[in-house]
Amino acid sequence: MPKALRPAAILPETLGRIGALEVRLAATPREVKKAQKLRYKVFYEEMSAIPDVQAQLSRRDRDGFDKICDHLLVIDHDTRLASGEAAIVGTYRLLRQEVANRHTGFYTANEFDIGSLLERHSGLNFLELGRSCVLKPYRTKRTVELLWHGIWSYVRSHGIDVMVGCASLEGTNPDALSLPLSFLHHSARAPAEWTVSALPHRRVPMDRMAEDAIDMKAALKTLPPLIKGYLRLGAYIGDGAVVDRQFGTTDVLIVLPVSAISERYVNHYGVDATRYAA
Repeated sequence: MPKALRPAAILPETLGRIGALEVRLAATPREVKKAQKLRYKVFYEEMSAIPDVQAQLSRRDRDGFDKICDHLLVIDHDTRLASGEAAIVGTYRLLRQEVANRHTGFYTANEFDIGSLLERHSGLNFLELGRSCVLKPYRTKRTVELLWHGIWSYVRSHGIDVMVGCASLEGTNPDALSLPLSFLHHSARAPAEWTVSALPHRRVPMDRMAEDAIDMKAALKTLPPLIKGYLRLGAYIGDGAVVDRQFGTTDVLIVLPVSAISERYVNHYGVDATRYAA
């Protein structure tokens, strides 16, 4: 696709809609809290994250970054809560570089040497993606399509050049994850200009199997849908993984330059994110 796209117009209130499902940014602190409750349900109740006392009492997944991030929501208008409000069924956390620079930087910097990447590409505009989750009954193509449509709208509106973020494999034993980690290392490793290493004291090697020993089809089946989605778009994987014991995961770094996104996907969502425009 073209290396430079002019920023689109200011973001509309609704970024996209498919049937009863709508994607938009959280507009109130109450909606952010509902997104945090959704994250708690998925990360702590369904998956393996270990809550601290504060999370247990509030039943919310939250940290200091929530206050400075935008929160992308997928809302089901056919499902109503006891309060009468439509249910939030999916969320993504978005942190622009200009905002990160005014505060404590990117969340990703806790695991990866993201600063070196920012220095190498000081003329580009970065966006961090994180805390992605969808309620189990809604893990369908159209929910994922809406989330990506919302992200693409946001990217276009803010003139984003590169997306980065951590993506997780379930489990904290890298040896048990040798197949997916080795596949990502050999098949999707970032070229020199985009490479980023895990912090030395946290780095776990990913090249745990020789390339010719990898069953590619079997490896693909072990990858979470989120990581497969990133790879289809054209994302690269950083050097080394990080074990996150609180969340019960092993994290890899996603680096997705907008210029690397397949033209097929740009055309699918529309250069100005019009495919699912409300």
